[in-house]
Amino acid sequence: MPALSLDKIATNQLRGVGPQLAKRLQKLGLRNLQDLLFHLPLRYVDRTQITPISSLQPLTEVVLEGQIKTSEVVFGRRRSLLCKLQDNSGTAVLRFFHFSRAQQERLKPGVRLRCFGEVRRGRFGLELYHPEYQHIDGNNAASLEKTLTPIYPTTEGITQVRIRDLCTQALEHLNRHGISELLPEQLKQQIGGALSYSLIDALQLIHSPPPGTELHRLARGEHPAQQRLAAEELIAHNLSLLKLRQKVQRQQAPILVENKAALNSLLEQLPFELTAAQQRVAADIQADISKNIPMLRLIQGDVGSGKTVIAAMAALQAIANGKQAALMAPTEILAEQHRMNFEQWFQPMDIRIAWLTGKVKGKAREMQLETIANGSAQMVIGTHALFQESVQFKDLGLSIIDEQHRFGVHQRLALRNKGFGCDDSQKDATAPHQLIMTATPIPRTLAMSAYADLDCSVIDQLPPGRTPVKTAVLSNLRRNDIIQRVRASCADGRQAYWVCTLIEESDVLEAQAAEVTANELQLMLPELSIGLVHGRIKPREKLAVMDAFKSAEINLLVATTVIEVGVDVPNASLMIIENAERLGLSQLHQLRGRVGRGAIQSHCVLLYSHPISANGSARLKIMRETTDGFAIAEKDLELRGPGELLGTRQTGDMQLQIADLQRDAQLLPQIKQAAESLLNHHPNNVSALIDRWLGSSEQYAQA
Repeated sequence: MPALSLDKIATNQLRGVGPQLAKRLQKLGLRNLQDLLFHLPLRYVDRTQITPISSLQPLTEVVLEGQIKTSEVVFGRRRSLLCKLQDNSGTAVLRFFHFSRAQQERLKPGVRLRCFGEVRRGRFGLELYHPEYQHIDGNNAASLEKTLTPIYPTTEGITQVRIRDLCTQALEHLNRHGISELLPEQLKQQIGGALSYSLIDALQLIHSPPPGTELHRLARGEHPAQQRLAAEELIAHNLSLLKLRQKVQRQQAPILVENKAALNSLLEQLPFELTAAQQRVAADIQADISKNIPMLRLIQGDVGSGKTVIAAMAALQAIANGKQAALMAPTEILAEQHRMNFEQWFQPMDIRIAWLTGKVKGKAREMQLETIANGSAQMVIGTHALFQESVQFKDLGLSIIDEQHRFGVHQRLALRNKGFGCDDSQKDATAPHQLIMTATPIPRTLAMSAYADLDCSVIDQLPPGRTPVKTAVLSNLRRNDIIQRVRASCADGRQAYWVCTLIEESDVLEAQAAEVTANELQLMLPELSIGLVHGRIKPREKLAVMDAFKSAEINLLVATTVIEVGVDVPNASLMIIENAERLGLSQLHQLRGRVGRGAIQSHCVLLYSHPISANGSARLKIMRETTDGFAIAEKDLELRGPGELLGTRQTGDMQLQIADLQRDAQLLPQIKQAAESLLNHHPNNVSALIDRWLGSSEQYAQA
């Protein structure tokens, strides 16, 4: 008998589900039985056995059974009802901060209880706070749970008991009617161990693990049943991105033929030769944009590897073919840096550049919008303001996104869609080519999942003459020594950065504030000119300070992490980062990349405060040991996980339920092959598989 489509059975057909509960379930994205089956537990508790009191360990959840020996209300910082429960092995304390007189009457000495809760250390030994409990006697002792108890994600108005019951009902339907296996047998054999479980068996075990199932394996997501579902979920996410790629590449793109004369005019202005890596990546882009299929390419390059020149070469090719090019950056400082570079390179070639950020207002904004709309602006540079509705391009041929991890998938698609004008359904509309750049190296495992819709090129070589930055890790107790080091460096004609993690002082975080630090350093270094930059300074003032620093009018720049990207001052050879243990590795690496941009030896000092966590110590150690961005990114992935490394906007689009990009990295090469095989050979299964895992939140393929 063919499997019944469980996605066609609405939750209101289940026992006990009325209109109100159905609405609450919809808030959790639970509309049908399939949604319930794939609403997976967050964790489990073991109520299948009674634990002797003598075996209790703190921070474990247990079932106890015993007799109340004493029961009294005690007064301390808070009034509480304290019951001492005894079995034949020892005594534990049950503590209730919220209780009624009736409850106090029922919990009197001599009563036998079975209770469940978390064990904690307390004033009277091991205690359970507000445990669940039931009265027992020889005649009505309830049987213990037959499986581990799942704890589900829930919402207001839906208890764990209720959602557990609904998932149990969904499992009953699953066992009666089955479920479609959307992964062909050949594919399952190809991936191997992760797909050795059948889908039904995996769902059954995950919703109701039998006694003896190892809780620690379930907690780590390492049980074969979990791996079975994780593999399928990763395939579904890969498919959603591949469908997006297919959708984009079904559009016609402008063929941008190489204009060697224009390219030579640009290259002749440069004070350096392109590295072999830059030439290789430029060739990748040239091959892409000379086709009528939209380019979707991610360029990874470490700090200072020369991505901006590659972007300029691609933009020039679009402009030379009569098209517009747009470059979007996440911050005004980075966008301004790009504008200055492009003006320096393009103005001698009579290429007009438009500039658009959220701070450009009034008549100035209207003028910029007009030049973009009528095509007189051939190169457009700005922040996220570029994808606002009011921005209309005349003929966008190339969109460039810098620091992609700061934007979500939808934001870069919004800029791409500008190439269609107001209506992308026009038959003669062309899609712009898209170039994505990041100076945050992305480990291969993450790139395969989060950027599966993009081709990837890596600039894995720094320009000649760059000297690797030497990094020292020092306690904040040596702050005065560092200040003297800044004095000596500036006396030699060099410049320095001093980076703080907060704008204002905070008693909670105990981090030095930029404003306080600038005042303190000015007192201790009166002979130096000291500038201050942070996010609350007006953009015009900020740019004035940056210009003064670039022209060496300022010796020492005190700043927050706003200078993380986009600042290029070759004469700056010393960077101090305060409270470095508070920052992630990628951010530390980006900040360190602001020095070492000239031929002189540069230094970075990471100051930390006591006490320092194990993770904080590990981050500083890897920074001291290497300047290799990819090695740092791999360590960052290990320490912090993919969410923080990619940025919440990017991973927020992914919404993984059971898969973990770090834990399941070994599966990803087979996952990628399986997704491509499904798309090519079993296209009828693709939409159903995506719907199963992404449901109504399936964003990529619908974007």
